[in-house]
Amino acid sequence: MAARKVSTENTGIGWIGTGVMGASMCMHLVKAGYRTTVYTRTRNKAEGLIEAGAAWAKSPKDAASKSDVLFTIVGFPHDVREVYFGDDGIFEGLRKGSILVDMTTTEPSLAEEIYAAAKKAGASAIDAPVSGGDIGAREGKLSIMAGGDRKTFDAVMPLFELMGKNIVYQGGAGSGQHTKMCNQIMAASLMVGMCETLLYAYKSGLDPETMLKSVGRGAAACWMLDNLAPRVLKRDFSPGFYVEHFIKDMGIALKESDRMNLVLPGLSLVRQLYVAARAQGHGRKGTQALMLALERMSGIQSEVKKI
Repeated sequence: MAARKVSTENTGIGWIGTGVMGASMCMHLVKAGYRTTVYTRTRNKAEGLIEAGAAWAKSPKDAASKSDVLFTIVGFPHDVREVYFGDDGIFEGLRKGSILVDMTTTEPSLAEEIYAAAKKAGASAIDAPVSGGDIGAREGKLSIMAGGDRKTFDAVMPLFELMGKNIVYQGGAGSGQHTKMCNQIMAASLMVGMCETLLYAYKSGLDPETMLKSVGRGAAACWMLDNLAPRVLKRDFSPGFYVEHFIKDMGIALKESDRMNLVLPGLSLVRQLYVAARAQGHGRKGTQALMLALERMSGIQSEVKKI
């Protein structure tokens, strides 16, 4: 399967995980005409895909048995391990020659383990985490960072192109996950900067929207200011990416950093701030809900109407 590119005529797609991003990503494949089989722990989260033409699988094993290329995008490393290696998991139904693509942000060592298990089973595996949140997923503009064999990456490129605009092969198994850690390290600092910028504007008496017209087009310009600052101004803390998942990602990055004898004090601080946000009940909100924790630390949460 990995020797030739995929097409709607010769490729059956499997998809496991239909959360904030996964459902939109899978929908692009369904609308492109790929025969798609979908599984998620809560079936009603897949109803939109089923209505659009996707078939339902009763388990990860069932999805694997019907797929030439099988995508996964679930929550935490333990979810990935269960989906792949569980009693009713992917490796119980995997077909020889098929391709596995894990788009979950997870541990690089787990990506390497999946790659080795797939190879042993006569299949191929790519780790391909993404960045761009719910907006990027809906618009098909995600950044996709991939690790694994180059020929496997090339084979599934037509599928990646339906979901993303910036698609880069990073190297061997686990390289995609290491690249995503770089992304999350940077994103963590940018998120704190965005929230503190809005707090400062509020307390100094500036109009935040007017302030952003200057700051958002200068040296501080970034995706956070363009996409998440407007949500904060509207007091919209719905998830494009969950706080609890961001904490997980930062934990993986710190674990890998410790293994490599790196010291990342900035990342350690940001993770603690997000842990505080989760402790305040914001774990299932979007990452921009860090603002709520910082408002509370400054003692202004009750007076804020619109920052």
